[in-house]
Amino acid sequence: MSNSSPNSLSAIARARNIRYFMISFTDLFGVQRAKLVPAESIDAIAANGAGFAGFAAWLDQSPADPDILAFPDAERLFQLSWRPDVAWLPADLHHVDGQPLEQAPRLVLKRVIQQAAEMGLRVKTGVECEYFLLSPSGEEISDAGDRQSKPCYDQQALMRRYDVIREICDSMIALGWGPYQNDHEDANGQFEMNWTYDDALVTADRQAFFKYMVKSIAEKHGLRATFMPKPFAHLTGNGCHVHFSVWDSAGDTNLFADPEGELGLSPLAYQFLGGVLHSAEALCAIANPTVNSYKRINAPVTNSGATWSPNTVSYSGNNRTHMVRIPEPGRFELRLADGAANPYLLPAALIAAGLDGIAHKRDPGPRYDNNSYTDPLPPGTVPQLPLYLLDALRRFEASPVLPQALGESFTQAYLKLQRQAWNEYSAHISTWERETTLDC
Repeated sequence: MSNSSPNSLSAIARARNIRYFMISFTDLFGVQRAKLVPAESIDAIAANGAGFAGFAAWLDQSPADPDILAFPDAERLFQLSWRPDVAWLPADLHHVDGQPLEQAPRLVLKRVIQQAAEMGLRVKTGVECEYFLLSPSGEEISDAGDRQSKPCYDQQALMRRYDVIREICDSMIALGWGPYQNDHEDANGQFEMNWTYDDALVTADRQAFFKYMVKSIAEKHGLRATFMPKPFAHLTGNGCHVHFSVWDSAGDTNLFADPEGELGLSPLAYQFLGGVLHSAEALCAIANPTVNSYKRINAPVTNSGATWSPNTVSYSGNNRTHMVRIPEPGRFELRLADGAANPYLLPAALIAAGLDGIAHKRDPGPRYDNNSYTDPLPPGTVPQLPLYLLDALRRFEASPVLPQALGESFTQAYLKLQRQAWNEYSAHISTWERETTLDC
């Protein structure tokens, strides 16, 4: 380490008393994979990559394929507050011949961001990641006293989990994310923590780390955290709402903002929104990537009286019962995605759909201000969201927009693995099936 440059990772390790680096990547199913590298070896690993067997992760590789190499992004170093001698680094995956692994989620997002840059656009995002704090077994919420039918913003329940919430929020403050509020969400045992929006890749890296951080700090306190879309049938599920705005290439001017536009949005914003609505059914394959996801967006009324999840391809003003909400001038909120969504694939697909909307000047159609839960639109007014994962995968495969924008290698790998997951689910015999059809 003595020969390292002042800006090398080994030099950073000495300055911050870091002993180990986690070289991490997120696979196609959103699972985070990592190797733990001692600080004495980090410069060589940074230069040459950390080797992984691709078949051991969900990347559509075979055991016969050569290793893949993970090259850490030194600009995204997150030091663990609960283990300060360890730092986390997101990595990009390449083949041993130096070519990028085209289906790697972080590289998929980078390619789409480049497509936006070629149009002179810079996309900024913010995410709202909901999660439950459960007992260690994961079978029940961790706070037996959290029993209100409308527990959202419950002060007592929030403060009973103060130690966990404080430690997570303090970590975000130390990392410079600009967290600004924490709350108890609509389900018993459910929480949400908000931090400042940023460039799409910055937010994606932070979201990936946030999920790891929340789970780790929860474990430290003897709890289990889950971002599962619908862990309990009677409670609201975990959403991952995404806030979008598009800026000029310098990042100085919000091109979605227009004081003269309807609800403060520009024509460009409505074209982007039109693209998202146009590809919404196909987007579900990315935004709602598990069998369980469709038990959230097509759920019956929960104990609180509302699911807070969409089921139609529609948009509104400051109305949380539609797929897209326009809460204020200059941005919109997509309420479709859930906690299982891949932090990199989700913004990649949304940006791709929005850029298509801009390129084709797509009209989002009329805004609807009805309460979709109590006063749904007449049948046929707007499309319904897919009812299950296989339907969404078929919509994605048939999409004229997303497969091309996200890349053939990614599309083939993702559909192959997701169909395998669907087939595995379909082969499973559930308790409900036995209870209802054993005597048929």
